[in-house]
Amino acid sequence: MSKKLDIIGRNIMIDIIGHIKGVPAKVDTGADSSAIWASNITVNKEGALQFTLFAEGSKYYTGEVIKRKAFRAAAVRSSNGHEQIRYRVEMPVKIAERRLRVGFYLSDRTLNDFPILLGRRLLNKKFLVDVSVKEYRPKPKEKRGIYEEMIKDPYAFHKKYYQNDK
Repeated sequence: MSKKLDIIGRNIMIDIIGHIKGVPAKVDTGADSSAIWASNITVNKEGALQFTLFAEGSKYYTGEVIKRKAFRAAAVRSSNGHEQIRYRVEMPVKIAERRLRVGFYLSDRTLNDFPILLGRRLLNKKFLVDVSVKEYRPKPKEKRGIYEEMIKDPYAFHKKYYQNDK
């Protein structure tokens, strides 16, 4: 007999327990793992990973420095084939009234509509995804006129949009 799974939509509001409530997350059945927007990512002299969730300018940014002794590093390949090293931490979250520990890769999600991405490893055997359900609708982005911006100042354009590995 199979266990009844909670049904969630293609995006959902989640709580990062102990840090912030009501953060929009994109549910992505095509992504293997989950990711969360982090900034100021460093490893201190004691070997602890330090980071802040989100970044200045985000309405979810609190400036709180989070430290983790337990973390991992992995080479992560994006859908366009670009590979970079990312740190992975576990965070307690609340999704659809369920409390879970989720492994998140820390990444810069500045240009993404959603600051959190929920992948298959989290969803598997816990949730069914109904793509007709939306809990959160992101504000439409302003049309950037990206070509015009590049022509105007190619150097500034490159600094703004091109993501180099660090």
